[in-house]
Amino acid sequence: MALLDWIVIGVFCCALIGIVVWVVSQKNDNSADYFLGGKDATWIAIGASIFASNIGSEHLIGLAGAGASSGMAMAHWEIQGWMILILGWVFVPFYSRSMVYTMPEFLERRYNTQSRTILSVISLISYVLTKVAVTVYAGGLVFQQVFGIKELWGIDFFWIAAIGLVLITALYTILGGMKSVLYTSVLQTPILLLGSFIILVLGLKALGGWDDMMSITEMKPVNAYGDDMNDLMRDINDPQYPWLGVLIGSSVIGFWYWCTDQYIVQRVLSGKNERESRRGTIFGAYLKLLPVFLFLIPGMIALALHQKSLGAGATFLPLNPDGTAIADAAFPTLVAKLLPAGVKGLVVCGILAALMSSLASLFNSSAMLFTIDFWKRLKPQTSEKRLVRIGQIATVVIVILGILWIPIMRSVGNVLYNYLQDVQSVLAPGIAAAFLLGICWKRASAKGGQWGLLSGIIIGLTRLGAKVYYSNVTDAADSWFKAVFYDFNWLFFSGVMLVVCCLIVIVVSLFTEAPSKEKIQGLVFGTSTPEQIAATRASWNKWDVIHTVIIIGITVAFYIYFWNT
Repeated sequence: MALLDWIVIGVFCCALIGIVVWVVSQKNDNSADYFLGGKDATWIAIGASIFASNIGSEHLIGLAGAGASSGMAMAHWEIQGWMILILGWVFVPFYSRSMVYTMPEFLERRYNTQSRTILSVISLISYVLTKVAVTVYAGGLVFQQVFGIKELWGIDFFWIAAIGLVLITALYTILGGMKSVLYTSVLQTPILLLGSFIILVLGLKALGGWDDMMSITEMKPVNAYGDDMNDLMRDINDPQYPWLGVLIGSSVIGFWYWCTDQYIVQRVLSGKNERESRRGTIFGAYLKLLPVFLFLIPGMIALALHQKSLGAGATFLPLNPDGTAIADAAFPTLVAKLLPAGVKGLVVCGILAALMSSLASLFNSSAMLFTIDFWKRLKPQTSEKRLVRIGQIATVVIVILGILWIPIMRSVGNVLYNYLQDVQSVLAPGIAAAFLLGICWKRASAKGGQWGLLSGIIIGLTRLGAKVYYSNVTDAADSWFKAVFYDFNWLFFSGVMLVVCCLIVIVVSLFTEAPSKEKIQGLVFGTSTPEQIAATRASWNKWDVIHTVIIIGITVAFYIYFWNT
């Protein structure tokens, strides 16, 4: 890192501090101000926050690592960002009418208190054990690679970078709440985009161009059925990414994440009205078309440069003890080896922006879930100022839990993105079934939604437990349990889980009391009042439709190009 790089980083930090100081100077006297930024966010802030919150370590480290290890296979999860449009067009009206702060609160309105509690517990545990811990782990890893520092003051630099990242992010999240997340995202998103675009351009230049990358990666087979790293749609017998399984599994995970996860939906709930919230999702969907090119393709570039360097008797990527390339080091290695002074500082700012915005969103969402879904329910007379204070304390606790989980996360497999999607593939189906049928089917009962959620968690935890057990017991005997919960492809398993959970919701609902008309008023298709329908219709025009069609068209074009290159 040259002096110019440190100057660039210093300017970025000063700008960030300025925004936070301005946000803190604004009043956060009640929970709506603190958790939802006063519900006055515009479409630019919402879209930027959706994108910046989504782009974290799983992209800078994991998605680039997936590109370096398996090529285009994981692109499905990124290009499924068009599902943000479903959030804007289908779910925003229902969420807005319900006047809720959290997704568990919505389930209570639609089903019952037990459903709210189940989803709150699932969300908090999954945030701490996956998103917080993985982001912090990868943050320490990336800065250790970029700065090239092994130890500082006799301490492993990984820990200094990881804990420093958490503490700085937690500080401005605790002080400023949702407004800090929204307005810092407006600064962080363009820097992240610019920095990543520079990496893409310089990487292709170093390699010799797009065609050179495609020809080198085409030479690397990924299975025994003739597929290579450039193939988006792989043979149905591919053990990891069969084309049908990928389409099913990525859709289940995408629907859950973009339409029902508090982490994302909270950005939309902060909108001043339906129009701003919907346009925020459209803007976010445009931005979400970029990660494949800004993170996954650079991972493939890093692998191509590595393959090229092997021919010259050198190595571009660092190596594992067994001599294989470390896939998750792809993005930070490109930063460290390709970028000139000043530009490297800008890209480091982009990395900082991604990690901090992702963590900030996570801290704010987790604190909101605890404060609104647990504390306020137990002590409904708590004052608004006290709720804000409880939210700040909850953020501190979540930070501590995330740090304590880091040592375990350091033993995670080589590709973080694969790990995250694997875990999410068993968390998503039960939640997706409860929301999908809850909004589409008037007859879905309180017990039906509750048991749909519970069945998803039971099946999902059984699958995860089986994976841990059979991965460590090499001589385990074959059985139907092993065949179903371990050997069965994870993507097909996710799709079957969704069907099973939907059937459970349907069957239980048919045998239990139907919800009253008053309870589901405005929360299910076919129950909206003429005034609600008119308000929703007035919130969009032809330009919203045109931009939606453009996004879907780009997605289709992407699939056509990479279908079987």
